[in-house]
Amino acid sequence: MVVLQWVVENWIEVTAVLLSFIYMYLSVRQNILLWLFGLISSALYIYVYYKSLFYADMSLQAYYVVISIYGWMHWNKGSGDQKSVKVTSASVKVLIGTVLASLILWFVIYKILKLTNSDVPVGDAFTTAAAIVATWMLARKLLENWLFWIIIDSVSVILYVYKGLWATTLLYVVYTIVAVIGYFSWKRDMISNVELLISDNNSEDESGID
Repeated sequence: MVVLQWVVENWIEVTAVLLSFIYMYLSVRQNILLWLFGLISSALYIYVYYKSLFYADMSLQAYYVVISIYGWMHWNKGSGDQKSVKVTSASVKVLIGTVLASLILWFVIYKILKLTNSDVPVGDAFTTAAAIVATWMLARKLLENWLFWIIIDSVSVILYVYKGLWATTLLYVVYTIVAVIGYFSWKRDMISNVELLISDNNSEDESGID
């Protein structure tokens, strides 16, 4: 009865969590519908984070709404197949750029949060900054986005326990596990694509010889 009452009182957070579970599953499966569920859950989380004084995360959800549209458009290139854009590994130059961008955003967001009544400015700024970069990497189908998410989600678990957002805490525990699964799943897919490309090239070379 107590659990049911809590669900009723926190139905927006619970709904956002359920939609986020679907979003994560579809992310691992590389299904383009992930962007639709991500957009809706992010819209709900704008309210949840506002009520909990997570101002940076609230702003991040607005960014997620926009990047969801971009991700849908990028993944939908070519034939319209959700896998028409293949998984690739980020270059050293891109990785250095993403880390630097995360650090700069972290500093800027932290300074902004210090002007508010946020009681977790360092952690909130860190997860927000890294998530901005990681979501862009996800939209570009870069394998290393999952490494970012493993770190982000682990830190987020600590923050949400502190704030008493228990449904969201559970969500981010699962997120952390799924991020590990997502990394190895995407890596296998990337290796398979490379092997298939090599096989096709060899077949073309053999046909040319004949």
